[in-house]
Amino acid sequence: MNDMIKSPEVVVVLAMHGTPPKDFPKKERKELFELRALLKHAVTPEQATIDRHDALDQKMRMWPRTPENDTFYTGSMELGEALSRQSGFHVIVGFNEFCDPDLDQAIVEAVGMTKGKVVVTTPMMTRGGGHSKGDIPQAIERVASRYPETEIIYAWPFPVSAIAKFFSDQLQTFL
Repeated sequence: MNDMIKSPEVVVVLAMHGTPPKDFPKKERKELFELRALLKHAVTPEQATIDRHDALDQKMRMWPRTPENDTFYTGSMELGEALSRQSGFHVIVGFNEFCDPDLDQAIVEAVGMTKGKVVVTTPMMTRGGGHSKGDIPQAIERVASRYPETEIIYAWPFPVSAIAKFFSDQLQTFL
């Protein structure tokens, strides 16, 4: 008898934003945000600044998450589970910032699970956002260049009519 598990044809990556946990040390949170701003505008940042930023970023990403300290993380995981049940696909949740796994890691994990396609989607519905228009496609491109044999599809942008219908349906539940 073959005990090998068949790889799924499609694995979905749900790209979420991420938020800092409420109980992360305030001094380090402030320092991380200051370093992020500094690095964003620095022409040639010092390696020590980059290293300190990366250490704080990693510490925040790896911080234990609970419903009490990060309701967004908990909600993201619930959405991933609900999407998996609704679609029938395995769903991996990845985060643009503040939480683990980062989006690149989530996409790499998905690639490792399938011989078929990886589909990346996000609840960031409207066009023009930095994550949905920039960060997510860049993560896909970085991973796709390492795994050219795997088709990685970005299921975005959403048709405006579909977004409007979603909101219209939601409004009806309250009327």
